[in-house]
Amino acid sequence: MPSHTRFWPIWMTVLLLMPALAQAHPHGWIDMRMRLMLDDQGRLEGLHQAWRMDPFYSLIILEELGLAEGEGGLEAGLDKLGGEIRQNLAPHDYFTELQVDGEKLAVGEVTEYTVMERGGRVEFIFMLPLETPLPLSEKTLYYKVFDPTYYLEVVHEAEGKTPLDDALTVNGELTCSTRIVPADPDPELVMEAAMLDITDEAEPGLGRHFAETGEVTCD
Repeated sequence: MPSHTRFWPIWMTVLLLMPALAQAHPHGWIDMRMRLMLDDQGRLEGLHQAWRMDPFYSLIILEELGLAEGEGGLEAGLDKLGGEIRQNLAPHDYFTELQVDGEKLAVGEVTEYTVMERGGRVEFIFMLPLETPLPLSEKTLYYKVFDPTYYLEVVHEAEGKTPLDDALTVNGELTCSTRIVPADPDPELVMEAAMLDITDEAEPGLGRHFAETGEVTCD
């Protein structure tokens, strides 16, 4: 079963009933805030991520959970949703790819997470630990967060095309500079994505070409 159908079953059902919205990938959007967590030795321990689902999906999921109010209410429903998202993202490294000096970094298992409703939107917040903490002094970290199938698009929180101040931050004693580099996909890949219907499965890795790159350089 494709990863996106496990990740967003309610969303997909609704979209299938709305053909005008069911053409071309992506079919959903996530606004993300990223905070790098350093320990007192300047080692990167993990990435604290907050994903805000788009208003359409949020509306649908909140209505679904509202109907199930007799089963524990909205809060219980959001807790259950968080567990399902975590479980479904785990085989995909939580959609997160990290590199330092050209070497891919291994991530650990997410055990700290929550889902909440804020301003009418569903937000999934989690701490993604590194498998092994990495000294970040005098190094540059690059990361991408993306759905490999490009069914969903993940972008940093922004006002227009300008990332918000808290879209990418570093929590620690090191002095670090940050930058968010927009995606620049090949026009042929843009066309390929545009031709995909909601039931089509994209070539693995398509989403990587549409992902922003986070860049963090520490003194």
